[in-house]
Amino acid sequence: MRRAIAEAEVGDSVLGDDPTETELEASVADLLGKEAALFFPSGTMANQTAILLLSRPGTSVLVEAGAHVVHYEEAGAAAWGGVHLETIQPRGAELHSDDFLEAYGSMSRHLPEISLVCLENTHNRGGGRVLSVEGMNEISSQAKQRGLPIHLDGARLPNAAIATGSPMSAWAELADTVMVSLSKGLGAPIGSVLAGTRKAMDSAWRIRRRLGGGMRQVGILASAGLYALCNNMTRLADDHRRAKRLAEVVSSIQGLTVVEPQTNIVMIDLDRSLGRAEPLVEQLTAQGVLMTAFGSQRLRAVTHLDVDDEGIDRAARGVREVVRR
Repeated sequence: MRRAIAEAEVGDSVLGDDPTETELEASVADLLGKEAALFFPSGTMANQTAILLLSRPGTSVLVEAGAHVVHYEEAGAAAWGGVHLETIQPRGAELHSDDFLEAYGSMSRHLPEISLVCLENTHNRGGGRVLSVEGMNEISSQAKQRGLPIHLDGARLPNAAIATGSPMSAWAELADTVMVSLSKGLGAPIGSVLAGTRKAMDSAWRIRRRLGGGMRQVGILASAGLYALCNNMTRLADDHRRAKRLAEVVSSIQGLTVVEPQTNIVMIDLDRSLGRAEPLVEQLTAQGVLMTAFGSQRLRAVTHLDVDDEGIDRAARGVREVVRR
C-alpha cells in the first residue's frame, strides 16, 4: 500500500483531473451498483453530505438510537443542516421494519416532518452487528411507500458482505446513497466513498466543497483505497475468525460477558466487581493490548489486518492477567 501511494499518478481533484481518484470512484460505484461515487476524507463528512443532500432543514431524520450519526458526528445534522435526528430504539438486536413503522406511525402534524431514513451496516455500537439484506429490504420498502429516501452508513459494509456472502450491491440498491469506509477493516490510512446517482453525486460534490472537502493531489490517498479494495477485501474473513476466537477465550474469564461477534468487533462487558472499564484499558495498554472503554462497564476490541493469531492469544492473556489482578 505504501508503494502504491508513492507511485500514485495524481492530478487536481478540484479541477476533476486526478486519474487515481477517478479510478477509485468508478471502482466503488461498480461494486455498489451505483451510477457514480465521490471520494471523501472521512466517513463523517460523507454521511453529513448525504444528510444535507437528501433531507430538508426543519425536518427529522429517522435513525436507530445507537447510530454513528447520532453519537459520533458532533451533531452535524443539526449544526449544518438544521435537521433533527428522531431516534428509534429497536425492540430486538436488529432494527426491524416494525420498529420503523411504530416510530413513523407515532408522528403527527404537531411534530417535525420526516424527510429521510438513515441506516447503518455493520452497526458499530451494536458490536459489528449485520443488518441483513432481507431486514433492510423490509425497511426500505416501507420508507419508499412513504416517499422517504434512505442513506446507508455502510462504513463497515465490506464486513457485512464477507460475513454473509452477499455482495455490497445487494444492500446498496436498497438505498439512495451509501457510504463505504476504506479506513476500517480495509486498512487504508484515510478515506470514504459516497455513491448514488450521477445527479446526486454532482450535488454532493458541491456540498463536499462547501464543507471544506475540496482536495488537490488526492490520488495519493485514493491509491491506498484502490490497493485496499483489490487486496484486503477477502481477508476480512480472517478478522471475523479471530474476533470469534477472542470472544471464545475471553468469555471463559470469570466476571466477563462477551457479546457474540458477527464480524470483527468484540464487546466485553465487565462485572461491577471488577471496577470501571477505563482503568482496565490503561492496564491493558501497559501490556501492549489496545482496547477502548465503551461506556463505564464495556470494553471494545476490534480485529484488523495488523492483528494475527498470536496477537489474539496475547490479547486474551493480557485480559486474563488484568482481570486476575
